[in-house]
Amino acid sequence: MKKILKLISLFICILMISVFFVGCSKKSSEKINFLNYGENIDEETLKEFEKQYGIKVNVETFDDMETMYQKISKGGVKYDVILVSDALMPRMIEKKLVKELNKDNIPNISQMDEEYLNLEIDPGNKYSVPYMFGTVGLIYNKDVVKEKVDSWDILWDEKYKDKIFMFDTYRDTMGAALKKLGYSLNTTDPKEIKEAKELLLNQRKLVNPIYGVDNGTTMIPAGESDINMIWSGEGLNLQDEYPNLTYVVPKEGANFWIDSLCIPNNAENIEGAEKFINFVSDKESALRIADEIGYTTPNKEARAEQPENVKNNPNAYMPKEIMDRCEIYTDFPMDVKKIYDEAWTVIKSSN
Repeated sequence: MKKILKLISLFICILMISVFFVGCSKKSSEKINFLNYGENIDEETLKEFEKQYGIKVNVETFDDMETMYQKISKGGVKYDVILVSDALMPRMIEKKLVKELNKDNIPNISQMDEEYLNLEIDPGNKYSVPYMFGTVGLIYNKDVVKEKVDSWDILWDEKYKDKIFMFDTYRDTMGAALKKLGYSLNTTDPKEIKEAKELLLNQRKLVNPIYGVDNGTTMIPAGESDINMIWSGEGLNLQDEYPNLTYVVPKEGANFWIDSLCIPNNAENIEGAEKFINFVSDKESALRIADEIGYTTPNKEARAEQPENVKNNPNAYMPKEIMDRCEIYTDFPMDVKKIYDEAWTVIKSSN
């Protein structure tokens, strides 16, 4: 009798353990953790995904790509989908921080324009699916700025003293100076970096307040600045909202960036991550996201559905002659980064 009771007790324990693990597995499959760059997706798309698949999307945001890199490399918190910049992509692949994708489960990658696939950052898109792209350019108040604006040169025009806004990011601001000088955004030549530093030191007397980032989007419509460095999404959104504002990509070229979706190597819900990436890569989702956040979509089918003034805007979808002068940022080795960091410290500390 005792033996039977022991067997019954053992069976109940096994059953309870099985239920526990099934419950855990089910619970895990019902959510994904998405690490996103700022508010880079619309709520409607998240709701539609959750409704269709019954998978809750927990969104966490970051405002600096290096912050994202540190989180992923330390592995303390597990994410299922992450947004990765072009400059960081090769490093994350090399360090084996992202998984190779099973594209059979992400068929909507076929909707992407070939121009944004198979880039040097991830040949064959083994690890990434393009999500959104844009540029760094200029926005200006045409009620005040009457001359033609097509060059980085205008950021050094003394006529606009105290009405010029520059980014508080060394790659973008030093990049503008390098392009003005006719150099690459990715130069590793100390002499060219020094020239860019001197150019920006000369410009400092024209720039008040000190450099910023997001505050530029409120300063120019308020009349606190007349010419701003700006990311294309914000620039194009402001242009739509305020008839006196115009966004341009300078003729010397600029930073062309592309953010992509990846699955970290320690992801817990790979199936859910694949479903999510495929869902946001669909025409309808891509169209809705691009309309909401203002950036340009690599999805060719979504672009075809956009209004004429968007899909045919040369400062959004750039013509080849401008695109050929734009560059993706590369990830500098530490010795080169040190040269830039030292130059940037001098620029920021000058009066």
